[in-house]
Amino acid sequence: MNNQLKYGKISLRPLEPEDIELLYQWENNIEIWEVSNTKTPFSKHILAQYILESAKDIYETKQLRLIIQNEDLKPVGAIDLFDFDPYHLRAGVGILIHNNTDKNKGYATDALKALSSYTFEILGLKQLYANITIDNVNSIKLFKNSGFMKVGIKKNWLKTTAGWKDEILFQKILS
Repeated sequence: MNNQLKYGKISLRPLEPEDIELLYQWENNIEIWEVSNTKTPFSKHILAQYILESAKDIYETKQLRLIIQNEDLKPVGAIDLFDFDPYHLRAGVGILIHNNTDKNKGYATDALKALSSYTFEILGLKQLYANITIDNVNSIKLFKNSGFMKVGIKKNWLKTTAGWKDEILFQKILS
């Protein structure tokens, strides 16, 4: 496996057909729909098509999802590149560590480090960005500690069941 896809306690790997049950569980967890901007559940059929599409080149799909595995090769989450822009050399980042028992073990920090290295060294990107709701304290801490800087606040950006929320824009210049 490419060294850029490993760091610390994790390795990143592409989606595999056997990930369908895992994706079905993660994508249909209503508790995380707000942070993933999901409004409807996903069928296994749709997820199977998504896994097949994920084999296409990032330059074609403008996105990439990788599974985060721990040292035992157990999937603990996923990390996404989205809005990939090969002209401006940037992409958005989203990350999920699904189970509470896998949180606060450094997996997300290591995954961001591995992804940053991969996007800089292999894809040649200049910057990554993340959009985080103002009340997502854990994600804000993760991205700040991973070298992302707060560059703006989008006021009343997201409509939620609890009302409107501001969203913070974080940016990391890669080097």
